[in-house]
Amino acid sequence: MRNINKDKLDPLPGTKDEGEAILGLVNSPGEKLSAFDFDANYNFATSKQLSQYRYLLFATHGIFDPVNPASSGIVLSLVDRKGKPQTRGFLRLNDIFNLDLPAELIVLSACESGLGDDVQGEGLVGLTRGFMYAGAARVTVSLWNVNDQSTKELMIGFYKQILEQKKSPAAALNVAQRQMWQGKDFQGKDLKNPEWKHPRYWAAFTLQGEWR
Repeated sequence: MRNINKDKLDPLPGTKDEGEAILGLVNSPGEKLSAFDFDANYNFATSKQLSQYRYLLFATHGIFDPVNPASSGIVLSLVDRKGKPQTRGFLRLNDIFNLDLPAELIVLSACESGLGDDVQGEGLVGLTRGFMYAGAARVTVSLWNVNDQSTKELMIGFYKQILEQKKSPAAALNVAQRQMWQGKDFQGKDLKNPEWKHPRYWAAFTLQGEWR
């Protein structure tokens, strides 16, 4: 992977709110597992315990390497609690191919992953294939750069439809995107920012894999 300057990675304050809100939709404590901030590290991302879960969400930066796509990946915690740089701060495609993740759905709620032109409209194609090779039935990815706050609204709505309304991932994404198109958030209230109605704020996400 090309050298990444961590100082040039924009903070993503909405991702923690996004994750906590989605976790709140799961009633049983034994059915959910989370890692935020320093805990969202390489060891956690490659832990065998993740293979036990039906739905996985990675809300972080996605990095595409146009020179060597196999080195593309997602950004994890780059430092530990003492501020010391992590030895492995990225989950690379080669790592993903070696994982065992037979999930029904893996979502890459990844900001700054505008890869549509690079991979001919297929989004994070390398990571998509990697997670499917690891066992995922479906992978949701973005086709272009996404906004942190509008993505939070979309993802909460997406998971709300899956976990509370029992919709399939394909139907759930359709409903969540239509809600934003109509200017509504996941609670049916007006969006905090009316600009989020524009497709560029919600249409980047697509579902690949098993459609049912």
